[in-house]
Amino acid sequence: MNNHFEILDDRFANLIVDTAHIDKIYTGCRFTEGAAYFPSGRYLIWSDIPNDRLMRYDECTGQVGVFRAPSGYANGNTVDRQGRLLTCEHGGRRVSRTEFDGSITTLASHFEGKRLSSPNDIIVKSDNSIWFTDPTYGIDTDYEGNKGLCEQRGNFVYCIDPQTNELNVVADDFVQPNGICFSPDESILYIIDSGLSHKKNGPKHIRRFAVKNGVKLIDQGIFADSTAGLFDGLRTDTEGRIWTSAGDGVHCYDPDGTLIGKIHVPEVVANLCFGGPKRNYLYICGTTSIYGIRLPVNGDKTF
Repeated sequence: MNNHFEILDDRFANLIVDTAHIDKIYTGCRFTEGAAYFPSGRYLIWSDIPNDRLMRYDECTGQVGVFRAPSGYANGNTVDRQGRLLTCEHGGRRVSRTEFDGSITTLASHFEGKRLSSPNDIIVKSDNSIWFTDPTYGIDTDYEGNKGLCEQRGNFVYCIDPQTNELNVVADDFVQPNGICFSPDESILYIIDSGLSHKKNGPKHIRRFAVKNGVKLIDQGIFADSTAGLFDGLRTDTEGRIWTSAGDGVHCYDPDGTLIGKIHVPEVVANLCFGGPKRNYLYICGTTSIYGIRLPVNGDKTF
């Protein structure tokens, strides 16, 4: 059996191909994060946070280069419904959008007149609302951003209204909100709390929320607790399975909360996304490297 894969439940056996191997696409980063795939150009953007740069991989030519430096200590990235890059910037303490002409627009930097802490991960709903998490990782030290004071009264999850551009808090009881992702039908929102990094016996789990009336979240409790290090980023496939980063690679959860299998990666994984023309190539952010593996499942077209 391919030693990249660990089958914990028979349901995982149909989600992998025994002959598949992990590709090392690029190495030489300090901390890779925020992988986002652009289907229109068949390229991948990711963050190298401590090196303060965004990187770009051309899927057709195999070439890798710097997309933007400095990047505002970019962390999470995604693609909006119009094909533009949205970025969570630790250094700028903002969410930004890269326009088609290369200019950069600030989408959110303050709430109730006070600066955000360090926006971390981001997702776009089909109604064009933008959802992001705001822990303190980017202001704790100068390693991932600029050391500074937290001005907010907590570490919140926010939503930007697509009609008014108003910024609203949708969840306010996290220790360190991190990765964020909708289910394929957008009825469920998954949010990681990696608060163990800051609090003894703190959370290291994924929480599940029902989405009501488009923006209201109904807490449905803990979906999964990490069995290896901390969860960080996550995505879903078309069947609603959750693929999440962990200390020993990528973990796959059935929508019922069962950990059904793992993809072992040589480095601690921080984030991931599906890419390729059929969205069946899983891009994986290892600590210093970008990896990829082709799967017989398709990533959901959430952004």
